[in-house]
Amino acid sequence: MNRLRNRRTTGPRAPLALTVPALLAVAFLLLPLVGILARTSWGELGGHLTRPETTQALTLSLVVSGWALAVSVVLGVPLAWLLARVEFPGKAFVRSLVLLPMVLPPTVGGVALLLAFGRRGLLGPWLEDTFGLTLPFHTSGAVLAATFVAMPFLVISLEGALGGLRPRYEETAASLGASPLRVFLTVTLPMVAPGLAAGAALTWARALGEFGATITFAGNLPGTTQTLPLQVYLLLQDSPEAATSVSLLLLAIAMVVLVALRGRWTGTPRVARAEPAVGVEEPDDGPRPAAVGVPAPPAERWPLHADVTGFDELTLSADAGTTVAVVGPNGAGKTTLLRALLGLTPRSHAALRLGDLDVTALPPHRRGVAWVPQDGALFPHLTALANTAYGLRAHGVPRGEARREAREWLDRLGVGHLAGRRPAQLSGGQAQRVALARALAARPRLLLLDEPLAALDQTTRAHVRHTLRTHLAGFGGVCLLVTHDPVEAVSLADRVLVLDDGRAVQDAAPAEVTRHPRSPWVARMLGRNAWPGVAEETGLRLDDGGLLHTADGLPAGTPALAVVAPEAVALHRERPGGSPRNVRPGVVRELTGTGSRLRVLVTSADGPDVVAEITPQAAADLGLADGVEVWTSIKATETTVVAL
Repeated sequence: MNRLRNRRTTGPRAPLALTVPALLAVAFLLLPLVGILARTSWGELGGHLTRPETTQALTLSLVVSGWALAVSVVLGVPLAWLLARVEFPGKAFVRSLVLLPMVLPPTVGGVALLLAFGRRGLLGPWLEDTFGLTLPFHTSGAVLAATFVAMPFLVISLEGALGGLRPRYEETAASLGASPLRVFLTVTLPMVAPGLAAGAALTWARALGEFGATITFAGNLPGTTQTLPLQVYLLLQDSPEAATSVSLLLLAIAMVVLVALRGRWTGTPRVARAEPAVGVEEPDDGPRPAAVGVPAPPAERWPLHADVTGFDELTLSADAGTTVAVVGPNGAGKTTLLRALLGLTPRSHAALRLGDLDVTALPPHRRGVAWVPQDGALFPHLTALANTAYGLRAHGVPRGEARREAREWLDRLGVGHLAGRRPAQLSGGQAQRVALARALAARPRLLLLDEPLAALDQTTRAHVRHTLRTHLAGFGGVCLLVTHDPVEAVSLADRVLVLDDGRAVQDAAPAEVTRHPRSPWVARMLGRNAWPGVAEETGLRLDDGGLLHTADGLPAGTPALAVVAPEAVALHRERPGGSPRNVRPGVVRELTGTGSRLRVLVTSADGPDVVAEITPQAAADLGLADGVEVWTSIKATETTVVAL
């Protein structure tokens, strides 16, 4: 009893001013249904429903609604995709046309159909002369009327499902070589299947119950156009009890459809998260040994040259087998660069050459550019094996051969034992390895990795980084790796491309970028202090205020960047004497731990913020805490100056 009482009181109480009108609305909708149930002659129900004219009308209704559903699927699915995926002039008008039959009085819809397809309508004479087809007073006319009023339910439901489906899955499929039609049939439709099923059910139910447009356009001929709703209309005049029984049948069908949908007619795509099989232990994210005797992929060489214009303005060239890390602050144009190389964005255009092939004018699925987004974008309705074989199948490889090669790639990346699992049953590290296997199995000429390790924990990231480094070493094309992790940039890349506001700030080997970063963002990413300024005779006049004395002299007026390692910054409670020339007072604002050392952020009214790195013992000796006043000192010889 207490449990029931607690269940009733869970959640906020509805205010009385809203509860009463809501209950009245429920009563208003319920009373007509109760009226049908109360006035039904239950003893005669079977006889009413088995009358020859009733069964004939029911059979015709099923035929008409079935054909109306088929026509709605053939025409409505492409229309829903167009509205959800393509921007074109007049889109709002087209969507209004789709909604119009839902708000138009059915009899007015019948009149409109008559004026369009009737014997004296716009197309009626042509249809009769050319095909001998007269739609009014024919079953095909009833199908046309039912389709007109019911198809909007399918279009609206499916458009909502497509709008909720992230385009990343479709774009990834295109990058694996799938044509737009193949992407639609193998990725888009399976992922929006719940929305399609819900829209189809509503469309069928609406077509089954259509009355006004049918009787106005197609007439009411028994066995030809007299569907079950039209028979109810006639029975009301001669046999009200039979009309009530038939109405109850239509009501029951409608309720069964709505209850079966359980509120899913909005069409929002849902990706069910499957559970691991019972009794199967979840493996860890560590790499499994590669299969013995697995052949290496063919050694093709695909150097890269790209001239990128638009938001990104740069020229990128790389030899085959090169991995280029692309770094920069948010909004610098990193993802735009990848999408330009894929041919997926109007913001930038890439004149792209891979080896001897100019792929600039080719659509994404024919460029040979494979993309691994941050979360992998594995297709949730396919197993790991089917995901990996997807690109091979898109390129026409027979199913058996594609599955064999896909399994070999999964074995190489240590996830072959997970071939039968769906993405929802994989951990983050496993999913990333499957996504990488899928991209490499597609035999790309260019591999694009968009922060592939960002969502992983540190342990898993180390495992996947090792796997990635091993397989990139044998890749015959160029790999572009977008990352914010300096460890990834240094350990995986042969070159580091630094972007800022769509421009290349630096393009050099990782060691050179580490020693002489030309971007404040990169220097800070590497954990260093970085202050831009203008060179003077005695040092660098910082943009944030103050003069920084340096040992390296630059011509006066040269824009430059001063880089100071945190461990080169000394902290004192009193103003220090001696050799340091850069001494400034400040206040401790933050202390954070980095392994066995502490990073101390010091702010100053006389210049930029300074980060120092000291031992915990030194911090204790100095009595450091938030708000403590300190002095910072930096030797001129500890400052690296890079001309910008």
